Amino acid sequence: MTNPDKVNSISPPPLAAVAAGDAEGQTPAQGVGESDVMRRWKREDFLKKTSFALRSLCLVFSLLAFIIMATNNHGNGREFDDYEEYRYVLAIAILSTLYTGFQTFRQFHEISTGRDIIPGRNIMMLDFFGDQIVAYLLLSAASSAVPLTNHMREGADNIFTDSAASSISMEFLAFTTSAISAMISGYKLSKQSYI
Repeated sequence: MTNPDKVNSISPPPLAAVAAGDAEGQTPAQGVGESDVMRRWKREDFLKKTSFALRSLCLVFSLLAFIIMATNNHGNGREFDDYEEYRYVLAIAILSTLYTGFQTFRQFHEISTGRDIIPGRNIMMLDFFGDQIVAYLLLSAASSAVPLTNHMREGADNIFTDSAASSISMEFLAFTTSAISAMISGYKLSKQSYI
């Protein structure tokens, strides 16, 4: 027979023995902890801010290319309207300004409020494909106008060709920032969870 007094004398382990904050008595797995989560959050925050900065730069460069080319009218056959290549540069600068203006506003809203204007996973696809398309259009427009500008500079180097070269340079810089932004968008898209 058992002594009923002895059975009741066994007491549960003291609460002080349980680790602080570990109410279930579990120990964290090795290699996974708060520091990994914090590094991931910091990396995602860094990517958001870098993408915002690159799109802001692309907006500035596109806007400058647009303004410089649109004001490149100096009379006597020296107007950008007379050349298809320069009209193409202007059109792509306008498209790039509109796209990057929208994306910059959207990202500023997301960074400042923590909520996205367009919810869902489709925004990552829009970011990636939009950045890719704009980058290729910018490169195409700038590349189409370089030979014409070089040919015109052989005859006479004047303010018209200098303005055209400045606009083309701004489009190349806009292309560079848009291409880097597209790489970041591609990285974010590849790290997206599909579950």
